[in-house]
Amino acid sequence: MRLLVLGGTGFVGAATVAEGVRRGWSVTVFNRGLHGAVPPGVHRLRGDRTQPGGLTALAGGEWDVVVDTWDGAPRVALDAARALVDSVGHYVYVSSGSVYAEPVEPGSGEDAPVVEAAPEAEEGDYPQNKAGAERAVREVFGERALLARAGLILGPGEDIGRLPWWLGRVDRGGDVLAPGPAELPLQYVDVRDLAGWMLDQGARGRGGAYNVVGRTGHATMGELLDACVRVTGAAARLRWTPPEPILAAGITPWIDLPIWVPRGHEYRWLQERGVERAHSAGLTCRPLFETVADTWRWLSAVGTVPPRAGRPARAPVGLDPAREAALLASVGGVQSV
Repeated sequence: MRLLVLGGTGFVGAATVAEGVRRGWSVTVFNRGLHGAVPPGVHRLRGDRTQPGGLTALAGGEWDVVVDTWDGAPRVALDAARALVDSVGHYVYVSSGSVYAEPVEPGSGEDAPVVEAAPEAEEGDYPQNKAGAERAVREVFGERALLARAGLILGPGEDIGRLPWWLGRVDRGGDVLAPGPAELPLQYVDVRDLAGWMLDQGARGRGGAYNVVGRTGHATMGELLDACVRVTGAAARLRWTPPEPILAAGITPWIDLPIWVPRGHEYRWLQERGVERAHSAGLTCRPLFETVADTWRWLSAVGTVPPRAGRPARAPVGLDPAREAALLASVGGVQSV
């Protein structure tokens, strides 16, 4: 199989390139050549897709599958799809569950309403950009387009820093604010499982939209933080604290305490999406401990979360130590055993 990855040095793109190489596919990446490296044997084409004539390097090429992780202006995705429509067999677009129009009911599947967005738009917020790019790709490729609506993505190379923040916090040791309940179900996907599933479906020519994320309850908040303690070997004490005092202190789920969204919260649907379609199409998810251990191994090697390749920086995630200490001093917590 001949694989083209638009990008290829960021989190999901790099994992997709690595998976293509592992399979023995012929892999090409297209990017500006300003960030990161590619594995030996991978062909690199250079160009800036946001500029006039920036897709010229793709002319004359032929590929079976293209994977596109673009999250900027939909018009840029539209231009790429038009440039590749006659030279690529199948287009896989890495989208997001953020395309769904709020409020979103927990358990919603792919038929839930999507935010309004135009395929030729020059700007928008993240949900609009992803939704507009979906429309752009489908407008050009039709049933030859697969929309992989990923959920929370974890694993080695994570450039947002959610799991790395928890690993770093636990590694510092001491009393750790553990947002309860410990049995709170999580929903996420390891980036390597996402990449493997996308290449499987691209090779099969499968089209349509899929919520590509593990089942709710594949792991729990307690299992996640216990795994962080185990892999770091830190002298950390998890102080499990109910949601009510955490929320009352103005601490924001998902941002201040990454990954955590308590039951009843308006964004709980981020951890409770309908996923039977993707799992029926072969999505499998590795054990949580493997994801945590491999992420810690990678983070220990690189030292810090890398900048997002070629993309604007996002606001940092994680709770300020002083706020954490103040909350722990004001409420009782139950130490993990």
